[in-house]
Amino acid sequence: MNYIDDLCEFLDSSPLNFWAVETMRQRLDAAGFRQLDMRYEWNVEPGDRCYVVQNGSAIFAFVAGDDDPSAGFDIIAAHSDSPGFRLKPNCEIACERGNVKLNTEVYGGPILYTWFDRPLSIAGRVALRSADVRRPDLRLLRVDSPLLVIPHLAIHFNRAVNEGNPLSKQADMLPVVALDVANPRNLVKDLISETLDVDPDDILDYDLSLYSCAKATTVGLDNEMICSGRLDDLSMVHAALTALLDTCGAPSQRTRVVAIFDNEETGSGTKQGAASPILEHILRRIVACLGGDDSHFLRAVADSFMISADNAHGFHPNYGSKYDPTNHPILGHGPCVKINANCKYMTDADSAAVFRHICQMADVECQSFVNHSDVAGGSTLGNILTSQLPLRGVDMGAPLWAMHSCCETAAAADHIATIKAFSTFFSLI
Repeated sequence: MNYIDDLCEFLDSSPLNFWAVETMRQRLDAAGFRQLDMRYEWNVEPGDRCYVVQNGSAIFAFVAGDDDPSAGFDIIAAHSDSPGFRLKPNCEIACERGNVKLNTEVYGGPILYTWFDRPLSIAGRVALRSADVRRPDLRLLRVDSPLLVIPHLAIHFNRAVNEGNPLSKQADMLPVVALDVANPRNLVKDLISETLDVDPDDILDYDLSLYSCAKATTVGLDNEMICSGRLDDLSMVHAALTALLDTCGAPSQRTRVVAIFDNEETGSGTKQGAASPILEHILRRIVACLGGDDSHFLRAVADSFMISADNAHGFHPNYGSKYDPTNHPILGHGPCVKINANCKYMTDADSAAVFRHICQMADVECQSFVNHSDVAGGSTLGNILTSQLPLRGVDMGAPLWAMHSCCETAAAADHIATIKAFSTFFSLI
């Protein structure tokens, strides 16, 4: 398999969290995995390939271990969401001469100006009326054609634009969808109705966001770089899924898990986020299916290891002063362990040693990322998950440029190296 072409295909088919989960679901189905429902009893036997979807935007795939219910879990965690713009309800705004823009709310922390002057479209899910009031009919929606643009103000009206350009999320970042519409009141509902071929009166609500229509591509003299939106964190999602699919046919005493959470970019505090007990509930049910009880579960957790996979900041050749002088990962030189003295990451010497050894076994380079002491960094899944489960684990990621831009850049070699490291992890005896 050409992993880079496959990554680009994965990114293009996953413009939003809901679509990333759908893409994963299709690939898991094709590999013989079956979907389980948290509402019903499970029947899971050793070696079974299964997955659970939470709220349509988080997914947890596993290959059940042998019949020892106290055997540990080997877990790779990542997240499905990326920063961007979400449509508000009643989002149509009529402007001069029939121009129509859409009212949006910023999701997470995007680099705002990177969204200007790009062909954009809409994707997400729509909730339709159903016979069961408690269970709306949820449909995925994706408008493939370019539909919107957020036009920048010409430099002639702001001569100081290149000296710094403060932006209002409410005033400056609203996308234009039409030039001449007499009555835009139901424009989005009509678009949904036409795209999904449903009665407009059946549309109850939606979770819709903007996405860039630009396709993932490789650049560089030797096509050694990948440019795409959503590399953070869908490149790590793809690496984790690929490693699981590549190794799922091999027997293992331990249960291998890929846990893809949602809402990491907004703090993980949702039922599908890393701060929820969803992963613990799934792991407990696996242990129960294998004949274990609470004691077996606690023993299994104590013998588990997790790789929290979220991209890192690669050394930028134009901004060297922003980086730690001795611990800055270089694009193309392998995945990196993420370390923070104030516990923004779950990494310690014990867990870092495990991942570095795995990289040695996979014959890939392993780097370190530590923040410049005067530059505050972000957090990720690892330390949030350990507040739910006392797992040993490491925070790591492949390095990126322009994280949270509408178009980020990674190294193809790093992605291949990450897949090799993850596959080695899932192949440990």
